[in-house]
Amino acid sequence: MRNLFKWFIPAGLLLCVYFPAFAWMVDRWTARDSYYAHGVLIPLITLYWIWKKKPALASVEKRTEWAALPVILLAVLIQAAAGIFRVYCASSVSFVTMLFGGVLFLFGRGIFQAIWYPLAFLYLMIPLPLLVISEMTLKMKFFVTEVAAFLLPHAGIRAIREGSYIYTPHAAVLVGDPCSGLRSFLAFLCLGLIFVYGAKISWWKKIVLVLSGLPLAVLSNVARVFALSFLSEIYGTKLIIESWFHDASGYAVFLAAFAAFIWLRKKLEATRV
Repeated sequence: MRNLFKWFIPAGLLLCVYFPAFAWMVDRWTARDSYYAHGVLIPLITLYWIWKKKPALASVEKRTEWAALPVILLAVLIQAAAGIFRVYCASSVSFVTMLFGGVLFLFGRGIFQAIWYPLAFLYLMIPLPLLVISEMTLKMKFFVTEVAAFLLPHAGIRAIREGSYIYTPHAAVLVGDPCSGLRSFLAFLCLGLIFVYGAKISWWKKIVLVLSGLPLAVLSNVARVFALSFLSEIYGTKLIIESWFHDASGYAVFLAAFAAFIWLRKKLEATRV
């Protein structure tokens, strides 16, 4: 009981210092049309990974590691700057960095080497600043629109792209932010890092699996925009865009990309190179 009680004070201090960052992350996770709805699962996954290692960690020698002090100091400096300028993204980065330094300082290299990956995984729960999200979404959305507009004439439908609009002779389709593929990419990035953890494959295969989320996300959304534009020209935008079909197509392309992601993982595991 005494050992448990000694952790209340440092845990309480961390909670007080980083509470605004926690509240900001939860707000971004639960926001409408959030790009980080998966963020709430990441701490749970980290805790599960560490809990699975509990028997092995019990036998690891624990000792104070003074080399962790620069990491802790870095986290303090980031938090100080974040507090002055009220940059909650930086404060969240400081929190995870503080965990890195705290675990290394309190428990030593043995424990740290065993759980550094689950701790690093926590960085993915931190939402990017809205300005960065907007810039990435805009560029990816324009790319998806341009590729879809380029492919439509090859299917026999004349198409003109203006910004994020695709005009065909009898329809106009607006490519919205969800069609950029960024949300899918962030989800696939997390999945890739989950799949490679503990996987007995070479390092280059792990890199391929993690990075494959971007082309899969973009290509699946190109296919969606192409299909919506093609069908809108034939059946009208009211039947295709303004109906359940529009949302259903989003789920369909995500499931197709997810299936391709799983297939790629199995192919990489089966390859012996």
